[in-house]
Amino acid sequence: MIVQYSKYHQAMFGNSANRITGKVNAQYDRIEYYFQLKRTNDSLVKANETLYNKLASNYNLPDSGSKQMIDSIRIDSILQYRKFNYINAKVVANSVTSQSNFVVLQSPQIAQMRVGMGIVGPNNEVVGVITDISGEFAVVMSLLHKDSKISGKLLKTGETGTISWDGKYPNLVTLTGIPKSTKIAKGDSVITSGFSTVFPKGLLLGRVDEVYLETSTNNYKIIVRTAANFHNLEYAYVINNLQQATIEKLLEKAKINSK
Repeated sequence: MIVQYSKYHQAMFGNSANRITGKVNAQYDRIEYYFQLKRTNDSLVKANETLYNKLASNYNLPDSGSKQMIDSIRIDSILQYRKFNYINAKVVANSVTSQSNFVVLQSPQIAQMRVGMGIVGPNNEVVGVITDISGEFAVVMSLLHKDSKISGKLLKTGETGTISWDGKYPNLVTLTGIPKSTKIAKGDSVITSGFSTVFPKGLLLGRVDEVYLETSTNNYKIIVRTAANFHNLEYAYVINNLQQATIEKLLEKAKINSK
């Protein structure tokens, strides 16, 4: 009755009710936002996959200097020259503490994957290579594996070497085969060389952390901090080189002929 017949008490009651309602609504919004995060995350991963598949480096453009012309137009004709295709996947298991570390991926597109495909993280940083597939899961040998060997090069100078892991520190790998005449500085980028069918050229492997002189050779031993954070992998992308099978057949034929 006091609230109903008193203007002052009506105003006070209205303000209190508004504050309580506002707090309840804010709390509800926070809870609803939390449950929407997974849907948002999944949509961002899918969007990333689409953007990766539009990168110019994933295509081989035809040589327009000399070609036969035909009286027709092909819509989206650039697709026939695609080299690399990206497939998104969820990381369901990962290890960093053993000598032989693996990452396990799950994806509804597992049928498009095969052993030997390269894996990168959300920022196009190198993670590893698929070694086995079963059901809807793929096992990946990460960079942090004693048998991992990936061709890498210094972005600044172009010298090429081999990236491997000595089993000591997660996120630290070694680049060998770089001559002592090379100018190297801490922080220099190390990228994929493109000399294999697994990874396209230019993906970030990591950055130079330390440089040592090898006493028994004319090369440096370069410690590289990996671009991928192996302690915090959630999503990954599988790189399908559409030319890989053809190139590998040619290489195998060349080996047989050379015997």
